[in-house]
Amino acid sequence: MILFDNYQVKDLSNLELLAKQVVEGFIIGLHKSPFHGFSVEFAEHRIYNQGETTRNIDWKVFGRTDKMFSKRYEEETNLRCQILLDVSSSMYYPADKGVVDKKIGFAALASAALMNLLMKQRDAFGLTIFDTAVHEHTKAKASMTQYRFLLGILDRYLSQNAQEQLNRKTSATDAIHQIADSIHKRSLVCIFSDMFEDDDRVEDMFSALQHLKYNKHEVVLFHVVDKSKELDFAFENRPTIFVDMETGDKVRLQPNQIKSFYVEQVSKFTESLKAKCLQFKIDYVECDVSKGFKEILQTYLVKRTKMNV
Repeated sequence: MILFDNYQVKDLSNLELLAKQVVEGFIIGLHKSPFHGFSVEFAEHRIYNQGETTRNIDWKVFGRTDKMFSKRYEEETNLRCQILLDVSSSMYYPADKGVVDKKIGFAALASAALMNLLMKQRDAFGLTIFDTAVHEHTKAKASMTQYRFLLGILDRYLSQNAQEQLNRKTSATDAIHQIADSIHKRSLVCIFSDMFEDDDRVEDMFSALQHLKYNKHEVVLFHVVDKSKELDFAFENRPTIFVDMETGDKVRLQPNQIKSFYVEQVSKFTESLKAKCLQFKIDYVECDVSKGFKEILQTYLVKRTKMNV
């Protein structure tokens, strides 16, 4: 799993440390990008000017970049963010790989990094875990205790054995409706899911997303996919047994026999999802597990700025 151009994750056993590394790398990168003005942990970092007090110099950044940046602190803020994480069986794809290479591993680390950045900005955050039902739902709080408690929940789902990961269907529809009813204050709602619903429930899923917007929440859908396999169907052309992780159904075929039809159908679904998000003013972000987390964290900063907190 690639985080940045020169950094790879090989183990998710210390989620707190990895989330910290992702965020610190992202913050350093902000100084070289158009997003340098957004607040990160402090009001912002800025170049140290000779003659100023050295009290606010960020020595950690100096150690990494050999450049001096000062920290400017900001007032307490009141943004509330609810992170929704899909733990249905399809999120544990590919089944034959370690958790680092699964969609759930990517989504969990992205969630942890986002919570780390929220905590640095003194914003409140909560976590909801769902598949066909809501299994965990914590109210938004801004504290280190909350952060470590939520990391513990994420660790629990990352460490499930192969049998526990199977035969759990997705029902984002029911979960999102339930969450829309339970969040009473205007919040930023971030959904990490592959959005694989039964065909007959796709319209219901769109209705659930609209429910969140009706309640005045700002919504970002992080569509977690293994692009090469799930969207582009890039499999070797040899007899292959495909197994539905959510039902256990199996089918044996030559990938090239159905590739064009499969890609066409998946493309239609994805475009429909994007169109509905555009219609309901929901931010859609495709999250390929082979790429890093920069766009995820940037999206949060942009939304935070637009919410004027």
